[in-house]
Amino acid sequence: MLLSRHLQKLKYHRTCTTNAATATFEDDFHKNHIPTNIFQKLALSVGSAAVSLLDPHRGDMIACLGETTGQQAAQYVLNKMESSPEGLEILKQRPRINSMTVNLEKLKTYPEGTLGKIYSNFLERNQVTPDSRLMVQFVDDVNLAYVIQRYREVHDLIHTILEMPTNMLGEVTVKWVEAIQTTFPMCIGGALFGPIRLKPKHRQLYKQYYLPWAIKTGTNSDFLLNLFFEKRWEQPLVELHKEVGISSLVLPSAK
Repeated sequence: MLLSRHLQKLKYHRTCTTNAATATFEDDFHKNHIPTNIFQKLALSVGSAAVSLLDPHRGDMIACLGETTGQQAAQYVLNKMESSPEGLEILKQRPRINSMTVNLEKLKTYPEGTLGKIYSNFLERNQVTPDSRLMVQFVDDVNLAYVIQRYREVHDLIHTILEMPTNMLGEVTVKWVEAIQTTFPMCIGGALFGPIRLKPKHRQLYKQYYLPWAIKTGTNSDFLLNLFFEKRWEQPLVELHKEVGISSLVLPSAK
């Protein structure tokens, strides 16, 4: 009964999140926040995990599981961001990434090779939108809630700078980088168990090239959530890679 009631609330609130450019994160946080105690969070964790296993396409359940299991990791990410001038600026401003806050049409006009243009191409090529990221609901601390929200909203940008597609191979690779850097349980779970769903032709590539590259990148590159992407649209990706210590994945030429 408890789980059913909260999941009904989740379904309702998820569809009511505003994307208005004038709305602050605090506005959306207070509008969508659902207070829960530790036992309710445990019930939500178990229930959402079960549903997610049965239906991996249930993004709302995956988001719920991430919120109810990821608050300790969110504190870790918060500390990392507070230790960086750029990360601290993000925390102070609490910017959002959606079609109301980012001029997606303008990004199309940026020069080839810039972050803005490559991100625009990524969205168009994969037919995805920044408006698809659900609002945090079950995190009681507004600062931790923002950290989780920020992670969700820059996920496609991390795909972009890592030059990874949205197929299962690309997603698992990104999850490894995110897991190493953020310690979010959902990222760790995706990194460890996602490869089970890889097609046979991708499994060998994953083991031989993608996994070692992801571990090296996640370990050696700068903390990616400290990047204020919105202020870097005009930056060439090769320059950004050099700044944060990312080397593009190099695959062997097909014979």
